[in-house]
Amino acid sequence: MTDLSLTDVLRARRTIEPHLPPTPLWSFPMLNDVVGATVHVKHENTQPTGAFKVRGGITLLAGMRPEARERGVLAFSTGNHAQSIAYAARLFGVPCVIVMPENPNPAKVGAVRALGADVEVHGRGMSEAQEYAEKVAADRGMTLIGVAEPELISGVGTLYLEMFEAVPDLDVLFVPVGGGSGAAAASLVAAAVAPACRVIAVQSESSPAAYDSWRAGACVTRPNRTVVEGLATGRGFDLPQQIMRARLTDFVLVSDTEIRSAQRLLLTHAHTLAEGAGAAALAGLLARRDEFTGRRVGLVCTGGNASAAEVTEVLAAADPAG
Repeated sequence: MTDLSLTDVLRARRTIEPHLPPTPLWSFPMLNDVVGATVHVKHENTQPTGAFKVRGGITLLAGMRPEARERGVLAFSTGNHAQSIAYAARLFGVPCVIVMPENPNPAKVGAVRALGADVEVHGRGMSEAQEYAEKVAADRGMTLIGVAEPELISGVGTLYLEMFEAVPDLDVLFVPVGGGSGAAAASLVAAAVAPACRVIAVQSESSPAAYDSWRAGACVTRPNRTVVEGLATGRGFDLPQQIMRARLTDFVLVSDTEIRSAQRLLLTHAHTLAEGAGAAALAGLLARRDEFTGRRVGLVCTGGNASAAEVTEVLAAADPAG
């Protein structure tokens, strides 16, 4: 296992501090009443890219050697990872290419291009897009950036340092999982600075690859059917899984319907527009609310990049507050 530690997270914080201020952490009385606990929401939806992953992108590109920066970077993604790498590439003046599979979301293509990156569309899904990206990166001498690089995890870990500094006595922390970098970072930081805090990962039951990999103790592939883009992954990733197996307290699956209901609750009771992945942590808490009545709970709203169609679905969703 790559030997990531709190020291790496502290270095990452020093790297990103000149570029990103700490994000807000709020507790909302109406939300607390519904859940029956004191809930602290970390608002990564306020990042310049609308999502937490920008912390990792800046950390990774800041540490690249000059000759690698000159050759440029390439990533394959349909969403927040793409914007993270594109934002960091613009910040450091690095050429950037993002590969997306066929029929990408036009708004997300536009967002990536607005950050100065080139978008190449190839493949019927992420697997084919990845194969193409690997070939293009090799042909052009560019650095291929995956979704589970050590620097991405240490960069994301900075948000959990901010959380525990603000509320050091959290009883439990719920974290959404796609590839697993966020849950790995949360587990690593909690173990070092708040070992009494439980860390519980949350994934969509429609794309349970990370959950099943954690349970099995080895990376597996699974059908990838969730409509929640930020949680859509069909396989486990080695490094996040290794960290989670060593430090994660528990893992829970929720339905896409439960995630939509949690988005609605954040909107109506916490004045927060969250994309699906950004509401998954709350969906996990709601699924186990009886267990945490009266406790101090941390949630991360990992992103707010919800499309107009998604917002319409959220407004039509069932209200978990009744």
